[in-house]
Amino acid sequence: MADLKRLYHDLVRFETELWAAVDTRLRTDCDLQLTWFEIMQLLGREPGRRVQDIATEFAISVGGTSKVVDRIVVAGFSRRIPNPQDGRSALLELTEVGQQKLAEAVPVFEDELALRFRSVLGEGELERLALNLRLLRTSAFSVEDRLSA
Repeated sequence: MADLKRLYHDLVRFETELWAAVDTRLRTDCDLQLTWFEIMQLLGREPGRRVQDIATEFAISVGGTSKVVDRIVVAGFSRRIPNPQDGRSALLELTEVGQQKLAEAVPVFEDELALRFRSVLGEGELERLALNLRLLRTSAFSVEDRLSA
C-alpha cells in the first residue's frame, strides 16, 4: 500500500526543488526570474489577458499577480492596453523586448526541464506521470465541491 504521507512529502519537495533549479537557471542564464517567465510565457501564448485572468490561471491572488505584472511592465517586457470591453481593466501583451527575452529564456527553461525529467525517466514514464498529474489536478475540483457540499 502506498504511503500517502511519503508521496505528499516527495511531491512537494520535488516541486520546491524543481522551482528553485529552474529559477536559478533562468536568473543565471537570462537575468529573468521564474515568476516573471511564467507570466510572460502565458502572455506570449495568449496576449490580451487581464491581471484577473493571470491570477486565475496560476491560482494565485489578484493582488500578488498585479504586483508581479507591475514589475514586468516597469522592466519593459509587457505593456497595458485599454480593454475595449471594460474600461476599468487593461489587457496585457508582451513588448518586443519582452518577446525577445522570452525567446531567449524558453530554450533555457526547456533544457532545465529535460535535465530534471528526461535524464531520469523514459518517455512512457513521463507520459504516465503527466497523465496522472492531470488526473489528480482535475479531480481536486470535484474533491473541493464535495467538501463544500
